[in-house]
Amino acid sequence: MTLEPHTFMTTMEKRVAFTEADKALLMSHQSWGQSIASEMADHFYAYLGRDPEMDAIMSAKEGRIHRLRETFIQWFHEMFTGMDNWGNGYADRRWRIGLVHVQIGIGPQHVVPAMATVVNEVGKRTRKDGKPEELRDALGRICMIDLAFIEQAYVEVSSAAVLKETGWTEGLFRRLIATGAGSM
Repeated sequence: MTLEPHTFMTTMEKRVAFTEADKALLMSHQSWGQSIASEMADHFYAYLGRDPEMDAIMSAKEGRIHRLRETFIQWFHEMFTGMDNWGNGYADRRWRIGLVHVQIGIGPQHVVPAMATVVNEVGKRTRKDGKPEELRDALGRICMIDLAFIEQAYVEVSSAAVLKETGWTEGLFRRLIATGAGSM
């Protein structure tokens, strides 16, 4: 059940209709993206800081919030640059980001609304700055791809742990999940 990040990136690009035009638009606004990254980090961490569980995770280690904020700024800017035209390097980095979320305990119930906060705030900023609506849409699509990587990391890590601990086959595991979901 191990995710292959490069294939996953290609699949997600198709699923959310992230196009070459989106990439060109994001690249053409990368300076603007860099200029608002810190502000978006402020919105993101203000949102997360209002949640006691997330605040505890972010404050668990000395300097963690500073490191997370710096990583957020880099992540935000990379959505505009694509690092390598949203290729293998981008996919590998997004996969690592997902795994780090799992490792430090930032669950989907935190990530999804936090990403919605980013999408909402960047939408406000695009309107305020007179940026094209297409830019907001392209950012929304790449945010959803990045979110899919984080969400999939939870699935992959959880599944791998269960398979390792139980010795079950992947087929048996999938049947048990389908049966369990059907009984809920």
